[in-house]
Amino acid sequence: MQNNRFQDENKRLTYYQNEVLVVCPVCTKKAVSKADTEAKKVRMYCENCGYNKEIAAEATLFGITGDWIMAAHHYFGAELWLQFPFKNEVFWSYNYEHLAYLEQYISATLREHKDRSHFTLLEKLPKFYHEAKNRDALLKIIKKLKNK
Repeated sequence: MQNNRFQDENKRLTYYQNEVLVVCPVCTKKAVSKADTEAKKVRMYCENCGYNKEIAAEATLFGITGDWIMAAHHYFGAELWLQFPFKNEVFWSYNYEHLAYLEQYISATLREHKDRSHFTLLEKLPKFYHEAKNRDALLKIIKKLKNK
């Protein structure tokens, strides 16, 4: 049996958070929420219905209003497009690049990690992402999400 090898790139979840696929609040089709941290603006747009909204990248967290850097969909309170129920959990991804990274990890029979910092995306995943017994079911979910 050939090992499918995965080498952890030590990416953090923040690597994927500036462009997030979301459910359009108007037509419920796929829309994009994009954060421009330099311009301090966030935009959501839908190619299906033409919905387009841009706001300042300002939010209130813990009672403090400011220019927080967070996942683009949080500014609009939007639902993630790439999510699917799994047992009592939810499997989710911000975008197709994030989904591909998760797919590489989940499908691997040999997972190599080095120089971990306790802040990487893979270290923060819920336990069910890591368990070999869930591999086939999670890969089926990923396939569905890729075709959504």
